[in-house]
Amino acid sequence: MSLKRISQFFNPSSVAVIGASNTPTRAGNVVMRNLLQGGFKGPIMPVTPNHTAVHGVLAYPSIEALPKVPDLAVICTNKNTLMKIIEQLGTLGCQSAIIIADGLTGTQKQELKDNAAKHKVTLLGSNCLGLLIPHIGLNASFSHTVATPGKLAFVSQSAAVCSTILDWAKNKEIGFSYFVSMGDCLDIEFDEILDFLGRDAKTKAILLYIDNINDIRSFISAARAAAFSKPVIAIKTGRTSAGALAAEIHTGGKQSSDAVYDAMFQRAGMLRVNDLRELFAATQTLAMHPKLLQVEQLTILTNGGGPGVMAVDELIQSSGKLAQLSDETREALNKVIPHSDTTSNPVDIFGDSAPVRYKHALEILLNAKEVKNLLIIHTPSALAPSENYAQVIVEALNKLPKMARPYVITNFMGEDAAFAARRICANNAIPTYRTPEGAVGAFMHLVSYRRNQKHLTQTPESNTDDATINKVAAKAAIKEFLNDEQHYLSTHQASQILSSYGIDCIQTEVAYTPTEAKEQAIELGFPVALKLMSPSIPSKSEVGGVVLNLNDAQEVEQTAFAMLLRIKNTYPDAIIDGFSLQKMAPRAGANELRIAIKTEPNFGPVILLGEAGTGLEYAQAAVALPPLNMNLAKYLIAAAHDKGVLKDRILPEKVDKYRLCALLTRISQLVVDQPDITSLELNPILASNGQFLVLDATMNLNQYQVQAHRKRLSIRPYPIELVETVTLKNKTLATLRPIKPEDEQAHQEFDRSLSKEDRYKRFFGELPQFNHDQLAKMTQIDYDREMAFIVTQTQDEQQHTLGVSRVIMDPDNLQAEFAIVVRSDCQGLGLGRILMNAAISHCRRQGVKTVEGITLPENTGMIELARKLGFKISRDFEEGSINMLLTL
Repeated sequence: MSLKRISQFFNPSSVAVIGASNTPTRAGNVVMRNLLQGGFKGPIMPVTPNHTAVHGVLAYPSIEALPKVPDLAVICTNKNTLMKIIEQLGTLGCQSAIIIADGLTGTQKQELKDNAAKHKVTLLGSNCLGLLIPHIGLNASFSHTVATPGKLAFVSQSAAVCSTILDWAKNKEIGFSYFVSMGDCLDIEFDEILDFLGRDAKTKAILLYIDNINDIRSFISAARAAAFSKPVIAIKTGRTSAGALAAEIHTGGKQSSDAVYDAMFQRAGMLRVNDLRELFAATQTLAMHPKLLQVEQLTILTNGGGPGVMAVDELIQSSGKLAQLSDETREALNKVIPHSDTTSNPVDIFGDSAPVRYKHALEILLNAKEVKNLLIIHTPSALAPSENYAQVIVEALNKLPKMARPYVITNFMGEDAAFAARRICANNAIPTYRTPEGAVGAFMHLVSYRRNQKHLTQTPESNTDDATINKVAAKAAIKEFLNDEQHYLSTHQASQILSSYGIDCIQTEVAYTPTEAKEQAIELGFPVALKLMSPSIPSKSEVGGVVLNLNDAQEVEQTAFAMLLRIKNTYPDAIIDGFSLQKMAPRAGANELRIAIKTEPNFGPVILLGEAGTGLEYAQAAVALPPLNMNLAKYLIAAAHDKGVLKDRILPEKVDKYRLCALLTRISQLVVDQPDITSLELNPILASNGQFLVLDATMNLNQYQVQAHRKRLSIRPYPIELVETVTLKNKTLATLRPIKPEDEQAHQEFDRSLSKEDRYKRFFGELPQFNHDQLAKMTQIDYDREMAFIVTQTQDEQQHTLGVSRVIMDPDNLQAEFAIVVRSDCQGLGLGRILMNAAISHCRRQGVKTVEGITLPENTGMIELARKLGFKISRDFEEGSINMLLTL
């Protein structure tokens, strides 16, 4: 990724149009017209051998004839000329180009990408509409309309969707900071643009239309960083298998299950919408009002009972919540609503309400402490035009300070009668919708966004099961199986690996013939379960390959013979490894679960959770991306309940969710530690008395091959390899390690322990102590793009942080900024050197070129340490600070 090249791309001072034309139907003609009409202040240089001028602007016969090197080239020629044009632009020194042409084959795309890299030309496209940057008047596209300046950034792989959004935005008077058509993503990809837009002060929200993502890990990193500071809303096509195939044909790239994309968007703190209608609705609510909801409960004010009920139905069916009105509020409303002493939510003020009654009821609700979110529904009234009621809303809101207002959305029903009212609301930045369902759906986007943002800021509980994991033993067992060319493992084999992660499997014996099965059953004791072992048949119960409650030896032998005969007739080519036998576990009153690991294109391994059954497809499971901590495991369980794939059964004992979280984190750790496991299925898992017992397990192994340009996991796990024991100058031992999300409480204690002088030296001023959200950002870091090392010691069975060093790499991974702080009572123990060396070593491993830091002149200890470690020290007299620079 490269933030520098994107910054150059999005700030051109001159543009060349390659293939400019005077023919109205040519892209080169439309692009020239748009550039000239957009108000761009820099030179616009048409290049064509066919015309002396295009749209009245002097044309140049070739790229070599251009009077200056353009900052941006828009290539409007056919695909057969692209290779030569890129070479010519690179030779001239132009580093940014947009490719409009479509129809490139996979081979042509790769050749073009390689050629552009060779000549150091950054490409947007191919098969794209172009680029619009309204605040500098740039319309380097063949769009049919213009984009006005605004606070939204829109990025899309579909040129057709770009045109639709532009048309809609013009009608709604919504402006854009950047409008980017990406097309086939030959070169520039979503992660680079997200990094740029996430840092751009002009952009308050980011809208994405996605067909496919080439580098999932980079996308998640960039999206998570952007979502920390502003809303990121996405449409991802390919929700069905046919749609996924169409998306693959449209822009290329492998497609994964849609449920996995859902898990990715949630993990990144983004909001996913399903279609353009939802995108428009989400834009009016979330994007135009990016402040998070304080609470999720909704209050409804309506002058029609039916629409109010419709809104409630939609809210409850969408897992929303109604607010409970206080007695004080209800009493005040009863006084202004005729013939009512039982006012509740929704608040119905009846169809004969004049604007004055509307005003009184609205003011009561706006000032009620329990009303944080308010939906106002209005049906056309004969008493006054709808715009009168809209004006009442505007005036009531304007009386309140912005920070004290509830979040308000409106629904003016009807068309002709409601048009003027909706216009008044839009002009006053009040979201407005045509139907109650649409308004509630838009509100639920805010709720979903709030929930997803919690993924970024919630402190997970520590999992104390880590000590029970023996990954070395598991790795040795896997290596032995692979050396014996055993790639498919049944329960008795998989249990050797699972037991190293504290995952218990029922005792399983193996028999290779029906007669051996009879003998094994006698040793186990009855009743027993008999299961066929075959890598050729993934779901054995569907073909009679699993029989339970066999009560004597003869029955076992006969059942085994019958299985073989049945399989021979139905699957004559199936590989049969024998039979497994297990003593029947007491299942009465137990919950039966199923957990699986699957490997998805682009994403790598994913974790699925559902109920025991014959098949665990994505439709029957909740999905999560590893690595999981206790909080993320809790979200996975909640998602399974919401999806209806995990039900609360009427049983003597419910599933112990805390211990299920611990089990899921151990399975996640198994995924992280053992790359040779390509799939795993635990089905069923008996959950009883807080214990989990696996009755059947299948595991597939394959030697993992490291890929140069693709990481195995979608999210970088905790870098446990960087944990080490260090000796301080007072001869005590301490632990040096990367920070974890679970360190938030200890980090808060550390922050409180800093003296005023420490804080002043670190933050160049007197800052208040950090709140939860700030601490979450410091502890829940993306190890791919930043690192925080801490030194800890255990006292009174609690871990205490003694010092912290932090490095943040730029998206180009060329420069890093560092900061370091040590507790006052721990200074003089050598912590500064330990933490700085850890930070510098990490930057070297990451390929960073320079490490920079700033401190105050009075921080002599830090300055002297930096000098000893090889930093170049310089003084910035204007800022009154000391700059430290280390070249690696």
